Amino acid sequence: MKIMLALVLLVGLGAPQERPRDGVTLPRVVKSVNPEYTAEAKAQRIQGVVRLDVDVKDDGSVGDVAVAQSLDSMYGLDNEAVKAAKQWRFRPAEKDGKPIAMRIQLEMTFALK
Repeated sequence: MKIMLALVLLVGLGAPQERPRDGVTLPRVVKSVNPEYTAEAKAQRIQGVVRLDVDVKDDGSVGDVAVAQSLDSMYGLDNEAVKAAKQWRFRPAEKDGKPIAMRIQLEMTFALK
């Protein structure tokens, strides 16, 4: 059984501080961490996408992370996705050349091959 994890950074959502527009650049991934596939989720053959709302702070670290679209709250995949996202690092978004906080959406895809 092969496990495939796909990570997708979606367009910035704006809040908590700014929305992408003229003079505003999106955060860029510096370090990503893959979530763990729990044994229980593997046994149940759960596959799909967890979509997360992630607050990227003005220093590039991750603040609040919330599940926007759940895949599995029973066998731990949602929790594993949140735990992994909190370890990510970014080059922060900028407004007029100055770092700002921004909320982005991140997708983590769990697939068994």
